[in-house]
Amino acid sequence: MQLFDQLVSLVGAALILVAYLALQRGWMPRESRLYNALNFVGSGLLTYVAVKDRRMGFIILEAAWALLSLPGMLRRTRASAQ
Repeated sequence: MQLFDQLVSLVGAALILVAYLALQRGWMPRESRLYNALNFVGSGLLTYVAVKDRRMGFIILEAAWALLSLPGMLRRTRASAQ
């Protein structure tokens, strides 16, 4: 089971880093649903591993990251609202 947790954490970290790279390179705006979805899923996976390992600091960090990504993911874009 430890290998599974390592894989989950690697995928979670990769998703967050891909979103950050895309933001920094100008490939994706911070308002993008995809950007927020990558952050949400990535931090959700890392939260899962942190809860399993009982790492309170990481639980707080990753859960907050996921919750802060949620509004941007659910927000309607101006184009779709019209």
